[in-house]
Amino acid sequence: MDWKPDRESKIPIYKQLAMYIENGIADGTFPHDKPLPSERGLAKELGVNRSTVVAAYDELESNGLIDRNRGSGTTVSKDIWGMAKKRIPSWNRYIEAGSFLPNVPVTQRIHKEMADHKLINLASGELSEDLFPLTSLREITANRSFIGTLGYDHPQGSLILRQTLTNHVKQFRGIETHPSKILMTSGAQQALHLVVQCLLKPGDAVAIENPSYHYNLPVFKSAGIKTYFLKGDKDGVNPDDITTLYKKHRIRMIFLNPIFQNPTGSLMPLERRKRILELSSEYGIPVVEDDPYSLTSFSGEKIQTLKSLDQHGNVLYISSLTKIVASGLRIGWIIGPKAVIERLADAKHQVDFGHASYSQWIANDFLESKEFESHIQHLVKQLESRRDQMVASLHSFLKNKVEFHIPEGGIHLWCRIKKEFNETQLLEESIKRGVIYVPGTTMGTEKGFARFTFAREKEDLINEGIKRFADALTVVST
Repeated sequence: MDWKPDRESKIPIYKQLAMYIENGIADGTFPHDKPLPSERGLAKELGVNRSTVVAAYDELESNGLIDRNRGSGTTVSKDIWGMAKKRIPSWNRYIEAGSFLPNVPVTQRIHKEMADHKLINLASGELSEDLFPLTSLREITANRSFIGTLGYDHPQGSLILRQTLTNHVKQFRGIETHPSKILMTSGAQQALHLVVQCLLKPGDAVAIENPSYHYNLPVFKSAGIKTYFLKGDKDGVNPDDITTLYKKHRIRMIFLNPIFQNPTGSLMPLERRKRILELSSEYGIPVVEDDPYSLTSFSGEKIQTLKSLDQHGNVLYISSLTKIVASGLRIGWIIGPKAVIERLADAKHQVDFGHASYSQWIANDFLESKEFESHIQHLVKQLESRRDQMVASLHSFLKNKVEFHIPEGGIHLWCRIKKEFNETQLLEESIKRGVIYVPGTTMGTEKGFARFTFAREKEDLINEGIKRFADALTVVST
């Protein structure tokens, strides 16, 4: 075959190959009476992976242009015009054409490894099962009467749960609201998607923290939103940078996680929180506050959220029970102006006809019970112990090779690695040794960082996990 792939082209090589063969079938280069090259042979001839040839042949087969028969190889279809048989949809084309983008490859890889292999998990933001309040939740389902409806519920979610949440956020988070200003969602992730899809349009500019959990989410790019970065330090973002971004890019929304931020664990000082609200009012820019961790303060201090300080309705507040009770409940919520909540509720209703009533009932009864507060106290104590173990293990196995800020709450520790290393090699070497974490560049623009989460594993496995990571770092940095 005279053809060679253009490795500088933005078109994937498998697509280039499929297009070449398709054109060759049309002009007679590949006749009906001769087989096409084997996958292995063609891959060797072109100097590409066999999987590249397989993907090209998959596409040609789905378009009805070739036949693949075990034993007799791959041939040009004798029925290209589809007279005798039905054609298979070209699923690869549909997948690539979709407007909703997939996670970045490294994130996909981490999720797959966590699902498929038994690894020491320092990557997942999910609590370990021993931190779930299983006894309390089982007691609710076994002994209490179901108070919900098995039909479609109110578009904003169960009124009873929204009333309970109104009391909950006032008592534990200092937020004054009303049930009509709350929308129940399937976790905080759905809440974020609703905000982006309903309140922004393609071409709008928004500000996000760098690093941040939002950095690696394709939801902004899928919606055609331009993201601009607010650089974070040990105290979170600098409010003055908001002014700079607004004047330069006319940002329309700010996304912040000011309390025990993911991934840095930073707690934004009260003065900065107040200044951000002042700027929000001055420029008329709404702030979306993502608050998964404010109840996990290791000092026991009740921390004022942006929403609790908000006097003018500028903050859309997103939170959930995912990080503090159980991820499987899929209970999250948005608090905001009534008109905004009704708009978001309409969109959610189009997608799923409202939230599941059974999980809302369980969440309601647990939030109303005395067990909720005792669970939070137990959770905070356990998380602090695991954080202390991670800090001790980092000092023990990595010593002066790393530096980090010790978080005062939350579940994440953001670590800067002082040695030069290849990020991909370090992740692969760590996985080989049975430990997984989140590489820093999936959450921010700066290289040389790693995020370790201490909510998923107990102390002994945290210690072993950091040891294995240190061994991997030694291999890739020598």
